[in-house]
Amino acid sequence: MSEPQPEDEPCEQCGLCCRIFGPGIAPTPANVFIWIEQERTDILRWFVAFMEHGSTPVPCTDLSAGDLGNVVVFEMRDPETGGYVTVCPFLRRVAKDKYLCGIHRVKPEMCCTYQPWVWIDSINDAPFHWQMCKSQKIGRRLPFASQK
Repeated sequence: MSEPQPEDEPCEQCGLCCRIFGPGIAPTPANVFIWIEQERTDILRWFVAFMEHGSTPVPCTDLSAGDLGNVVVFEMRDPETGGYVTVCPFLRRVAKDKYLCGIHRVKPEMCCTYQPWVWIDSINDAPFHWQMCKSQKIGRRLPFASQK
């Protein structure tokens, strides 16, 4: 389901990011292009596109690769209700305190590059939910993240 984290990767795979930012996850046109090419309707069904000329969201399962140039923004939506999701639907719990991405090899670019440990100056100054982040608690930060 997922590949092992590199040794310098401070993520503890607690799933906090994916549980908090689930509704804010948005793919790039390149992500959607790959999913269309690979016929990944299991992923595409969770996203809608807002097109250049139109206000109604279009399910990404209805898009072709040629439509991507007219997309203004993508949003994650529940395919059954059309409403916003509260947790990323691709997050998989594999142990009591361990979560993995169910679409790791083709996950959205924002998920691949997201590093919450870079954005937080101090665990004491962080919003409450980040105080629960295991990587922050044990002080594993990247060298360029400020230390207090």
